[in-house]
Amino acid sequence: MEVTTTGLTTPVGPLGIAVSERGLCRVDWSQPPGRVAKPAGLALRVIEQLEAYFTGELREFDLPIDWSFATGTRLAVLQALHRVPYGTAVTYGELAELSGTGVPPRAIGGIMGANPMPIVVPCHRVVAHDGLGGYSGGGRAYDGREVKRWLLVMEGALPPTLDWDPAGLPAAT
Repeated sequence: MEVTTTGLTTPVGPLGIAVSERGLCRVDWSQPPGRVAKPAGLALRVIEQLEAYFTGELREFDLPIDWSFATGTRLAVLQALHRVPYGTAVTYGELAELSGTGVPPRAIGGIMGANPMPIVVPCHRVVAHDGLGGYSGGGRAYDGREVKRWLLVMEGALPPTLDWDPAGLPAAT
């Protein structure tokens, strides 16, 4: 199966994107490896929708997803997560319930940490019952929990703090 890679710069760092013939299959905090052709087709659509999301113009992604990387419980949890609406947050336990899998919240956290399509499959919308919880997004240049907080504030799920900047996060030092 052929996979096309591309990337873009966002307010929370660079994102690498991979699409297959079936749909979007990866979003990660990195620059795509090697030489990347000018995005076209689905890759261009993914970039356009991500850019619209980060400017607040898009609240729901309308992209085909290549779910072939996941099966069983992991697939059920990620598909339930994909349905969590913009501007809301659910706890790890609530997501377990929504998925119908009966897995414990700690296992949900592991699935979130291995989510291959953050932002589009919005693991930042999953919080601990007693606070923000963890987040593996942001790559090496950004603190994951700050990325999560920034995304939740941008979506309106959390109130902004005095240091919140709609232009994005400064890279961690």
